[in-house]
Amino acid sequence: MHRPVPDPGTRAQISPVGLQDAYRYRYHHGANLGSIFVLEKWLYSRMFDDSAQGGSELDAIQASLATRGLPATTEKWEKHWAGALTDKDISFLVDEARCTTIRLPIGYFTLGPEFCGGTPFEGQPGQVYRNAWSHVLETCVKLASVGMGVLIDMHALPGGANKDSHSGTSSPTAGLWGNSHNLNLAKRSLLFVAHEIASGKIQNCVGLELCNEAAWEAKGMYDFYYDMLREISNVDNTIPIYISDAWKLDAAVNWASKQNSISTANNLVVVDTHRYYTFDEKHKSKSPQEIIQLLPDALTAACSIRGNVHEKGAAPVLIGEWSCVLDGRTWSRVGEDQKDGLTQQFGQSQCEQWYANSCGHTFWTFKMQWMPGGGWGFMAQTRKGNIRAPGYMNIPFDHVEQHISYANSQRDALKAEAVSSHCGYWDKTTPGKHFEHWRYEAGWDDGWADALSFFEFRARQRLGQVGADRIGCLDGWIRKRMREVGQTGPLGWEYEHGFRDAVGKAERLLLSGA
Repeated sequence: MHRPVPDPGTRAQISPVGLQDAYRYRYHHGANLGSIFVLEKWLYSRMFDDSAQGGSELDAIQASLATRGLPATTEKWEKHWAGALTDKDISFLVDEARCTTIRLPIGYFTLGPEFCGGTPFEGQPGQVYRNAWSHVLETCVKLASVGMGVLIDMHALPGGANKDSHSGTSSPTAGLWGNSHNLNLAKRSLLFVAHEIASGKIQNCVGLELCNEAAWEAKGMYDFYYDMLREISNVDNTIPIYISDAWKLDAAVNWASKQNSISTANNLVVVDTHRYYTFDEKHKSKSPQEIIQLLPDALTAACSIRGNVHEKGAAPVLIGEWSCVLDGRTWSRVGEDQKDGLTQQFGQSQCEQWYANSCGHTFWTFKMQWMPGGGWGFMAQTRKGNIRAPGYMNIPFDHVEQHISYANSQRDALKAEAVSSHCGYWDKTTPGKHFEHWRYEAGWDDGWADALSFFEFRARQRLGQVGADRIGCLDGWIRKRMREVGQTGPLGWEYEHGFRDAVGKAERLLLSGA
């Protein structure tokens, strides 16, 4: 039973894949910038005088102000920010690592002294940051010039989303949660950044992360997320919003899927989860081989929701931090001669899991004083082959069109077979039930077109000289397309099925041999 098929010329048409679409929805193969705008002593000890009382940004600032005064401290910090990415760094990220995305940690204090009132950074410490946000914007522009996206990560919030020193101070409590002053300042800080993104100052913005590593069972966390989602949607509802899973991925993806239903017009919510295998006793007590065997189950919670936007919504996941580090007790269970090989297996196995089950990853970390960084170093692990970009990111631009031509040569036959199979299956399985199979065909057409558009994004924009892309945040992208063309009704699932089938088949052809 079918309604009349709309004329293809009268169907709602998808908009072309734009520059920001590609930055935000492609697969992210990247790294954290490192300890630049939020200091950690173990990464940059030279920013800490001997008199520093702890390992946080505030400790470093206070010690420097006491030692050398405001002008010299400001000069030292601005030199650190300005040197965040050298030409050699950029060359490595582009030519060796094939990096698509940088997660860029900042603090509320990075926004300047007007955001430091009523906080430990009030007064002279806050004055050091008068030009900090300008340095962030300059870093983003530098990355945009070579086609890399930036995830702005509000790593340090007022009071701290957790009790660790990377929240900006050495406070032993997570003072953000339940504190109205800190929450209001956090909201004001995030809205400032959202307005800056919406105004076009960060053309390559991948998204805005509301907080980093929220404390386990943080009081009022989801209320905070909901309030920020509502308010940022009023500023610009196209900016993907990233949230910390607070070490409970299942709860976070369930919450995200409800915000990301096809009936909601708010920003896409992406869950940031961190995966380390070196800190917990449950991992220290295992051998490297046993830890590697755990990896296929690392993202089970995310997989349980993926693949059915029409009914379940979207819940994309980014592995915002991970490493190739294992504890000494773990390594004590194998011979020294096995360490390099097992580290490579560990790193590559993680890459494979992130590629198969997430919208991407950002390794912790890129920049530190002790480059190239060992097991924590994106450069060191990339050069050892322990981190590998997907093969399609190495395709020369002059080969991209050949891949597209090859895929298009088989398009019509694949489409005919897919449409016939879909219609035949559902008409036979539930005879007499109302369907609108034209929706499947429309989804198929749109999915195929989008898969090719993402694939040729870099070559079309002439960003570098090599590399293609694929839709990494597929569920989020499908939600966007379904809303755009009005496929949110009871039979919108047919559009989604067609879209997914086309993307899968197009990518298999485009990526064959990559």
